Amino acid sequence: MPGFLRRLISPAVAPTLQRDTVRLRLEDAEIDVLRVRDPRARRIKLSVDERGVRLTLPPRASLVMGERFLEQHRGWLSTQLRSYQAQNLPPPLVIGEPGVLPLRGELLPLRWDTGRYAHLELDGTGVCMHLPARGTDATVKRALREFYEAQTRADVGQWLPRYLPSLPRAPARLRLKVMSSQWGSLAPDGSMALDLALVLGRPSAFEYVLVHELCHLIQANHSPAFWDEVEQRFPAWREERDYFQLEGRRLKAMLRQLL
Repeated sequence: MPGFLRRLISPAVAPTLQRDTVRLRLEDAEIDVLRVRDPRARRIKLSVDERGVRLTLPPRASLVMGERFLEQHRGWLSTQLRSYQAQNLPPPLVIGEPGVLPLRGELLPLRWDTGRYAHLELDGTGVCMHLPARGTDATVKRALREFYEAQTRADVGQWLPRYLPSLPRAPARLRLKVMSSQWGSLAPDGSMALDLALVLGRPSAFEYVLVHELCHLIQANHSPAFWDEVEQRFPAWREERDYFQLEGRRLKAMLRQLL
């Protein structure tokens, strides 16, 4: 078999990431920085989320260059860490212990019960997690994802019919993803992707994102004509955009913590 054909049909091998930890003195405390050498990276990158600090190095960057980059961004790093500490995320879930679960702009009481398989149920008092006796954290995370996907599809199914008559066509399909920065996207083939974190926030903000992406079926850009289409269908879109400016980062952080 020719080499190019073998490469074409063979499964791609994911590049290997090299990880270690660097201790950094920041103000009055020491923090752990996860240092990752990523073959796909093109530049040195520093990021912060609820899991901590991550320093990404491209293949040709030396460790000294990475340490120098950290030193140069101490002020930015302190600001970002304070921002995450101020987000006041709900405490992580612990199997068997009462907690809270974010959904549609609220924190619902969560209780636990034994069940044959892992699943969550909404009722008048909050949410119940049914978990087998040998259920693990991984089991809980799978059940949470299935629960949030079901709730997301239920909301889309409620809102979508009212907008379809004014559209040239319906979305080809819907994919639910955990997105790092975007809230939604529409592919050229009409496939719509939505961030799973949307169902954690207030419903009106979620509905705005849905309308936003649907309007790309009419205008595949962000021209004034596109925003006119959004305005006709969702006049309060500016308020929801402001909501994401204030709460978006927290919503995404909550979802990453849960999943």
